[in-house]
Amino acid sequence: MTDWDLRQVGFLEMDFVLHCGASTDGEYAHSLSALEIGSAWWEGEAVMGRAQSQIFEAVQQIRSRTLLSWRGIDSDNDNAYIEQKNFTHDRRPPGYLRYDTSAELDLINDLYRNELRLYKNFFQPVMRLERKERVDGKLRRFYAKPKTPYQLLRESKQLPPEALKKLDDLYHSLNPANLMRRIDQKLKKLYTLCEKKRKGPVQVNPYKKIDPSSVSFSVMQ
Repeated sequence: MTDWDLRQVGFLEMDFVLHCGASTDGEYAHSLSALEIGSAWWEGEAVMGRAQSQIFEAVQQIRSRTLLSWRGIDSDNDNAYIEQKNFTHDRRPPGYLRYDTSAELDLINDLYRNELRLYKNFFQPVMRLERKERVDGKLRRFYAKPKTPYQLLRESKQLPPEALKKLDDLYHSLNPANLMRRIDQKLKKLYTLCEKKRKGPVQVNPYKKIDPSSVSFSVMQ
């Protein structure tokens, strides 16, 4: 794991989450997940397959949505920070189904670029490790007060004034309850697309991987 300096913003970890269902055969959607380490600000972008040109375009899309300058990117396979977000941000919402159509890809990106990123970054607090101490021979972890990525980014005092104003204006325009309703609506639409493709009912348990021999799954949201 890269030894990041959390006092500075602009360093990112990136990772892929596969949406292949029970089989990795053929072409299917991948979510490129990006986490700014200093503030825990998250962005996601889905691509079909893993062609270099598509991945580069996904990175450019993500960069266009961030209000801070990028100092560095780590895309190694052992990134503890981003791996913590892979399940909560990229795996849990769409579940373990196979998404391999352009309609599904467009809907996932619609969710990533709008409601999901806004809710996660502005209204979902994260816990940051403050220090470690050995007490009675045991290592104890002490965490700072949970704060949202938006709060952490503001408190970093590293955004230029115009970017900070844009961030604040966006925050004051949002309604978290409305964002959650729209997230649920888009997820239901995504599951419906998958049902039509399979020509049968699909019930999804986002918390479990798909058994290739299974024919149905239970919905948990």
